[in-house]
Amino acid sequence: MLRAFRTKSIFVGIYGGILLTVVAVSFLTYITMHWMNNQRAQEYTERMSTAVFHITAIAVARQKAEQRALWLQDASLLIDAPLQLISALPISPTGHEEERLAQGYTVVRTMGDASDIYIRVPLPGKLSYLTTRIAGIGEQQARAAANFYLEDLANYPGQEEIRLKTLSPFVGFPMAMIPLSKVRLDRDQRIRLEQDEIVVSFGELSSSATRSAMTVYAPSQNRSGQVLMLGPFELFDPLPFQHLVIACVIALFFITLGAYWVIHNFEIKVVSLGATVQRLREGDLTARADVSGSDEIGRLAETLNQMTAHIKRLLDSQRELTQAVSHELRTPLARLRFGMEMMAGSPDEEDRFQQLELLDEDINQLNQLIDEILTYATLQQSRPQLSFEPLDMTALMGRIQRETDALRKPAKLTVIVDDDLVIQSVERYAHRVIQNLVGNALRYANHDVRATLRRDGDYVVLWVEDDGPGIPEAHRERIFEPFTRLDDSRTRSTGGYGLGLSIVSRIVHWFEGTIYVDQSHQLGGARFIMRWPVSPTGKQSALT
Repeated sequence: MLRAFRTKSIFVGIYGGILLTVVAVSFLTYITMHWMNNQRAQEYTERMSTAVFHITAIAVARQKAEQRALWLQDASLLIDAPLQLISALPISPTGHEEERLAQGYTVVRTMGDASDIYIRVPLPGKLSYLTTRIAGIGEQQARAAANFYLEDLANYPGQEEIRLKTLSPFVGFPMAMIPLSKVRLDRDQRIRLEQDEIVVSFGELSSSATRSAMTVYAPSQNRSGQVLMLGPFELFDPLPFQHLVIACVIALFFITLGAYWVIHNFEIKVVSLGATVQRLREGDLTARADVSGSDEIGRLAETLNQMTAHIKRLLDSQRELTQAVSHELRTPLARLRFGMEMMAGSPDEEDRFQQLELLDEDINQLNQLIDEILTYATLQQSRPQLSFEPLDMTALMGRIQRETDALRKPAKLTVIVDDDLVIQSVERYAHRVIQNLVGNALRYANHDVRATLRRDGDYVVLWVEDDGPGIPEAHRERIFEPFTRLDDSRTRSTGGYGLGLSIVSRIVHWFEGTIYVDQSHQLGGARFIMRWPVSPTGKQSALT
């Protein structure tokens, strides 16, 4: 129960973390949208304020010096915002703002719900700025702007269209003189327009049914029956936050579903691993984690399966070793028992001494067998920490030649090795491998054994051949298994316990090499071929 709770708590933490991440992303999205709304509002205010206050600045510049103050008062009432002329800006404009002022555009500094607006006024003999503070550009400011545009056009009789084109870069929406007959207004609005009133009409942009727009109509003072039409221009419409909230909720829902699907697959893999470990704990070494994939869980499952297979191989090997040891021990023990019985029942002292010598041979045989078994068990259990160092193989092969000659075996050993052959290896294990192969060949050879060591690129290759009976092809893989002796070709009379080649195979594996056996073409007997790197990496897996 506690284990299940811990498992669930892990995934609750994962789900909670994902949820917090999504909420954080949603919050950041909200903040971003809020910032975008502010930017859009800033751009809209700059565009519309330029359309209103550029023409206002032109009107101020036209006024005589003694009339400007009074005109500004009237204009302030008309615009519904205080207008002032100042000789220096109260702010430090940025490079972009200075460029806007030089080109005749407004600079807007928004603080809270209102905006400070500045525009340069080219007054005769001096440079001044027109400033105001306004909450927004609406219907009243549009009416005031229409008045200022009519006053400006009155200075260009017959050239109204040209003047409108000159002013259009500072406006940002359509401006035109049109006949009164083409104005599309309702009856009430048309009557007011005919009575020289400025009419503001609200509607929707033709390109969008959801975006509100405003159009201003002002009767011309120069041309009878002509109307100045300003717009339509889009009203500022903030991004609808309620839609954003709905979108975030929907996105959160689908992201949660996707996260659940991903983590649920992860959970299934972990549960499968847990079930496999439970079976292993109960002793079922055939259990394997059925988890695929290249992610961390898949790699963990693969490692677990490899480890389980390795443990099973070790236990099987231990079981086989126990059975083989018990079998191998029976013969010398039986001879010891028989010899002791013979010695006890023999009245002849010389015969008893002969029985003691035979018993001593059996004891030596038992000691040798135990040494071989211990060596094999030690090498089979784990991989030692190998410290590869430069090893003179020419000298090592010469040492093996001398040790073999000292045994005065019936068969003769011939060693062939490259001069000055130095590799990275461990002398103790390299000597054990070559000595075992040579000793095995001498045991079964009739007259000749040949050991050849050559370098082949980044590898060294050892051939050990004899002129003995050879090894049948069907049994060439079995001879590297422990306690394997082929009675039909290599009888028990030759000695050995069938562990030497198993030890050789293990050490060759540590050296990251390969070994196999075939038939010698020159001598006719068995030929063992070992191949391993000149410089092993030392990373050979211990699970294989």
